[in-house]
Amino acid sequence: MDYKAVFVALEAVCDESLDALCAPPDLPYAAAAQRLVNTIVQVQEHGRALLPVVTGFAAIFHHYDFEPETPANGYRTLVKVLQSCLLHIIDKTRYVATSCHGAFFRAEHNACELEAYCGALCQLRALMYLAQRLLRDNGHGQLISLQDGELSRRFVREYASMHKAVFYGRCLGFQFSATLRPFLQSVVISMVSYGETYGKQQSSLGMAALSLLTSGKYVLDPEQRGAEFERITQNLDLQFWKSFWNLTESGLVTGFTRITSNPVNVNLALTLPPVQLRLPLTSDPRLSTPVSPPVAHTGPGPVYARLISHEFREGHDTEELLAYSDMEANPLALNMVSSWSQKKARSPWLMIHFHGGGFVAQTSKSHEYYLRSWSKALKVPILSVDYSLSPEAPFPRALEECFYAYCWALKNAHLLGSTAERVCLAGDSAGGNLCITVSMKAVSMGIRVPDGIMAAYPATLLTIDASPSRLLTLIDPLLPLGVLAKCLNAYAGVTCKGLQPVVGSGTLGALGRDTATLLSDLGWGASNWLQSFLDPARSRSPSRPPPTLALSTPPGRSASERILRSDGGGGGGGGGGEGGDYPDGFQPMRSECLAFVLQSSCPVIKNPFVSPLLAPNELLKGLPPVHIVASALDALLDDSVMFARKLRDMGQPVTLTIAEDLPHGFLSLSQLTKETEVASDLCVARIREVFLKRDPPSNLRQRPTAASPAV
Repeated sequence: MDYKAVFVALEAVCDESLDALCAPPDLPYAAAAQRLVNTIVQVQEHGRALLPVVTGFAAIFHHYDFEPETPANGYRTLVKVLQSCLLHIIDKTRYVATSCHGAFFRAEHNACELEAYCGALCQLRALMYLAQRLLRDNGHGQLISLQDGELSRRFVREYASMHKAVFYGRCLGFQFSATLRPFLQSVVISMVSYGETYGKQQSSLGMAALSLLTSGKYVLDPEQRGAEFERITQNLDLQFWKSFWNLTESGLVTGFTRITSNPVNVNLALTLPPVQLRLPLTSDPRLSTPVSPPVAHTGPGPVYARLISHEFREGHDTEELLAYSDMEANPLALNMVSSWSQKKARSPWLMIHFHGGGFVAQTSKSHEYYLRSWSKALKVPILSVDYSLSPEAPFPRALEECFYAYCWALKNAHLLGSTAERVCLAGDSAGGNLCITVSMKAVSMGIRVPDGIMAAYPATLLTIDASPSRLLTLIDPLLPLGVLAKCLNAYAGVTCKGLQPVVGSGTLGALGRDTATLLSDLGWGASNWLQSFLDPARSRSPSRPPPTLALSTPPGRSASERILRSDGGGGGGGGGGEGGDYPDGFQPMRSECLAFVLQSSCPVIKNPFVSPLLAPNELLKGLPPVHIVASALDALLDDSVMFARKLRDMGQPVTLTIAEDLPHGFLSLSQLTKETEVASDLCVARIREVFLKRDPPSNLRQRPTAASPAV
């Protein structure tokens, strides 16, 4: 839907609702009616102020795209999110206009709903003004502020003080696919329940009972849920996040995954001993170079990996391969590699996979669902590397282990059921970063590079620099800036002690609590339908009044004062916000709980093997074809766009494919909805191109399978 039509519809439905609410003087719910009127007036005011801002962005969208056929960048994303919010408001306001005189109209509930979305609109308006500042201060065509440290510090300060709870309550996940919203609510409810009891010493049974009780109140009270989630995302330490994300590592969850996913004939956990390898040089295969085992931080040690193959192939039952596996710890793997399985010839293809998890959490188990599907769809064995995690093993340990596993796989491909004629590296998020940096290391050592890379929503810049899409970390429930910064700092080896939990004190013994605690919370999230039948006013905590919505001064200024880049203004007057970020009379809602975000100046962050976007051209010149699959709503979208543009401008073969309406980390959600399954299939299609030698020429701009439509 065209953005102009959205604003026209918003204005019309607001007028219609105001007429309906103000016509009869004797409404039985006068107080709630007045709240509705006030909120709708505020919505109109925000809409009128935002229209020229969006018009300005629409005029410059195309300058920041990777290519005309792939219209995607952070500016488009911000407008897309804003438009989604407006469509929700239009739908709810239209319902008020048509139903406010009905006998079953719940005035209190609808007032709370509209107030929440009006609050979200207020905060999105602030993000649009911040994006204006980025547009004005960045170079032409540049999405990320790589040189402007003050601009990035301003971004961090805004995150620390801006109210974000409104995006985690009633408005949770409004920008994403509708089928994902119940899942997001389940995650948020389970996380806030977990966070409330984090650090308390309880028995497993007591913890489960307490979690069950607390999760119920967060189902009924979205405002309280949002406030608690904001507290957790801003100030709890990294160990909390590691323990929560590692829920997917529990035996119960992985067992369920294996039951519901595609069966495989080979699923072996391997331990690669720390011995020196020798690989031939690509310049002269008669010569070889040594590859040392990982040594950073903890000294030489083994590398752990998992072999997944849908088909039982030659090499899978050899004693040499089984010697790398602890068969006593993998009895199921022994059953799968059985004599009755039909043995097939070695595949000419091999995939090496590096999992995501912010460099701090998860293993191959967390990603097993889609890896099983990929192995079946591509008929390829997959070696997924369980690299050491930060902060216990910061950079360069993970890179060393992934590179060593890559080299080991090249030498021992026959054991993995492959002849390795074509090798593809695949990974998501942090794993996408490792795919790129492992290939860079292979280039620098002069050994064989992979035949292609498939990087899903990769982290290519590990600094806390501002970009339009990174502004979404102020509202994203899966990738808030406070958590992102902790992960990046942990990988860089920067010590950042998190604040202690607000509720209670004690030891970290709660980290070992039963996963049944969290699973019970997830179950409660499934009952979100209950909320729509209850009066929210009954569960609203009187100690947590909703923040006051910001109002701008009545529109009377000329459009040229509001439009982007008009006279270098963009900020609109300079009186309302710090450094002129906001127009006179407007301020976003502020949080009572300030966040602490460590913006590190550690030089490791800018190491090209940490942030490949900063790598010199010489290191990137020898990279194989890179296929990037990103999401239009990902806070790291600009990382993907900028890296793809850098490779293209160097003449390197690269493609960028955009999936719609999905969050960062959508591969881990591939079993939940049709949309995430389709996005996973896009990744499979790109990997297949690598195996079938369909390398995109460096001067060819392909139309991706699922490109973003123009906003």
